[in-house]
Amino acid sequence: MFKESVEALKRENLFRSFRYIESAQGPRIILDGRRVINMCSNNYLGLADHPLLKEAAKKIIDEYGVGCGASRLVGGNNILYRELEGRLAIFKETEAALVFNSGYTANIGILQGISEKIDVIFSDRLNHASIVDGIILSRVNFKRYPHKDFKALEDMLSKEDRAKKKLIVTDTIFSMDGDIAPLPDIVELAERFNAMVMVDEAHATGVLGKDGKGALNHFGLKGRVEIQMGTFSKAFGGFGAFVCGSNELIEFLINTARSLIYTTALPPSVLASNIAALNIVESEPTIRQRLWENVEYFKKGLLSYRFDISESETPIIPIILKDNELTMNFSRMLLEEGVYIQGIRPPTVPQGSSRLRVTVIATHTREDLDKALEAIVKVAKKLGVE
Repeated sequence: MFKESVEALKRENLFRSFRYIESAQGPRIILDGRRVINMCSNNYLGLADHPLLKEAAKKIIDEYGVGCGASRLVGGNNILYRELEGRLAIFKETEAALVFNSGYTANIGILQGISEKIDVIFSDRLNHASIVDGIILSRVNFKRYPHKDFKALEDMLSKEDRAKKKLIVTDTIFSMDGDIAPLPDIVELAERFNAMVMVDEAHATGVLGKDGKGALNHFGLKGRVEIQMGTFSKAFGGFGAFVCGSNELIEFLINTARSLIYTTALPPSVLASNIAALNIVESEPTIRQRLWENVEYFKKGLLSYRFDISESETPIIPIILKDNELTMNFSRMLLEEGVYIQGIRPPTVPQGSSRLRVTVIATHTREDLDKALEAIVKVAKKLGVE
């Protein structure tokens, strides 16, 4: 039944398969038995293997065990949720917060949960797949505006009945391009056209803004966005996700978000390590400083060799190659050189925009970055990439 489809994916250079990592996440990992420089992790601050996160998880396992045993509304709502959500609300400068099991379940739960309050959704064309799927599950009429084109968004908004309940949803940092949404313009439009705004801060939390509070803090938009989603699985080095907003929003989602209501609660150890990560993000700004120094250094190196890195403004740096086969050959040859950078192809990115998705983290050394750049340049010359 599936064989022909699989063979078609292989012919089109779109077939995917797993590799296995045999070490902790870090600047260097053991991949399929070989030690390589890891240049495709979202572990931006290098916290995934931080001693304080491991210590927090171990301690809580001894006290609470390894599982919560039920959904939060039934019997799995460990007391650590209260501490974590209280801390998140303060961190994100909102009234309340609600923790979900992953970024994917958060986005589909939020958008499905608030669907009865929305008539039309406006979504950036390059928003994450979880937003797209959440919109589909919401069954709400939606319109996709060209990437970051707030003029086109303005035109769409102006054509809608002003009495309608509208929602604009956007990533703040786009996960495949590394660019940042024009949030001040989007928020101004929302206020002018009486629309709500939802932002996905998955890649911005811990990276942008004072103390890593995110893009809204970075742009000074406190109190002007109704729904903030974010994750623990990237800069925080852990797992899980959250939504922050008003008390009324959180109470409403507890009663309507199916991906929250009908799933088992997170393990206590995960909650504890997320609290520990939040402590570090708030108290150790030098980690974030090292991240941005590494980003600037590596990006400067790529640009000196005239690689097309699109409009990257963040630790996510795409090297645009366009062709599927070329992209995957480039990725394979880099691995032979000891550098792990995944090739990204459709449908994750639009047709004709296949790329190497490079990510820089705070714990990369200059030696790591120099060796990775050297390998990229070497492979590019072998493949005739200019």
